[in-house]
Amino acid sequence: MTLHPIYANIGMYQRMKNLTWLADSRSNVKSFPAGVQDDVGYALYAAQLGERSVKAKPLRGLGGQVMEIVAYDASGTYRAIYTVSIGESIYVLHAFQKKSKAGIATPKSEMELIRQRLKQLRSEVKNAEKRGP
Repeated sequence: MTLHPIYANIGMYQRMKNLTWLADSRSNVKSFPAGVQDDVGYALYAAQLGERSVKAKPLRGLGGQVMEIVAYDASGTYRAIYTVSIGESIYVLHAFQKKSKAGIATPKSEMELIRQRLKQLRSEVKNAEKRGP
């Protein structure tokens, strides 16, 4: 199949990964300002296509397979955390507005919640693989 150059990079001929929202991550993103929702949505769409948005970067302390989307608005800084390394889905682990004005580091309480959800997700996927199809 020959792809027309205009369409070759927009994903219509690629297999997209599923997007799975954990806990309250989807409702949190829906509560973000519209422009931030657009930024997060586009970055997740790129991840589904196997690409990486310029707004996404590896989350420090969790390896290169856990990514952080950072979006800004007049009302503050917003973050969405997702993983690309588990199975055939993109899992959105957490989404939140960064409240602290000091530093750029992800708050400790948010990191603990992300680690907890990641551990639980890995365990659930491992158990599902043991059970088989």
